[in-house]
Amino acid sequence: MLIDLHTHSRVSDGTESPRALVRSAAQAGLDVVALTDHDQTAGWAEAAEAADDYGVGFVPGMEISCKTSTGISVHLLSYLHDADDPGLLAEVDRARDSRVLRAQRMVELLGEDFPISWDLVQEHTAHGATIGRPHIADALVAAGVVSTRTEAFESVLTPRSRYYVGHYALEPAHAVRLVRAAGGVPVFAHPVAAARGRVVGDEVFDEMIAAGLMGLEIEHRDNPGHGRDELRRMAAEHGLITTGSSDYHGTGKPNRLGENTTTRENLARILAAGTGADPVGIRAV
Repeated sequence: MLIDLHTHSRVSDGTESPRALVRSAAQAGLDVVALTDHDQTAGWAEAAEAADDYGVGFVPGMEISCKTSTGISVHLLSYLHDADDPGLLAEVDRARDSRVLRAQRMVELLGEDFPISWDLVQEHTAHGATIGRPHIADALVAAGVVSTRTEAFESVLTPRSRYYVGHYALEPAHAVRLVRAAGGVPVFAHPVAAARGRVVGDEVFDEMIAAGLMGLEIEHRDNPGHGRDELRRMAAEHGLITTGSSDYHGTGKPNRLGENTTTRENLARILAAGTGADPVGIRAV
């Protein structure tokens, strides 16, 4: 089985609708795909219907924005949680609202120096999606300020830029506890992706594991080789699920569907542990 458990649609910062994403997954030969939009589950129903139509197994998920007390960004993947769980929903809604306010302020600052406006950003955002830096990047490309999203993130949208504004995010261990309480399976996304910025030390891993962390996303293009080796050691020591995935965003990033995959055995562990939502169309694993 070809299993990719980390993708994004236009509901967050991908470039395809949930249905188009599932179609792309089928065309790429995937047997199972998870939709893990940032702080959003609004794409689940459309993706589930498309999965049934295209004969692809579907795992509902979400990528939760977290931040440590020292300001290090952490992303937590949640699989098969109850999308209506009040505790998790309240925190995710708070984070999503904060992202919108942050995006508006960043656009105000950018507008002082570049031909960009909130209206232009909205033109590059799907209806109902949470506006974030990728959408600002798309507007900057349209305005001719940069050539690609990647160039935008490496220049005017980097955290070191004067245009950068922070936003509210959950503390990682707290997010893990909320996901578990919602019947979900929490997996630490690309934990050692130093190219994205600072990464956490052992103490944060220990706190997240103590809170109920169930897995580590190891096979990911942004995790360096030596870091993957350390993650495998940690997973073996603590009995954690290990996953691999593309972190696909459509044309928004170079990541390709199925470039890294999760084993059948680890998918089975996720399916056995998740009790908050049901997968769609997955044959016996």
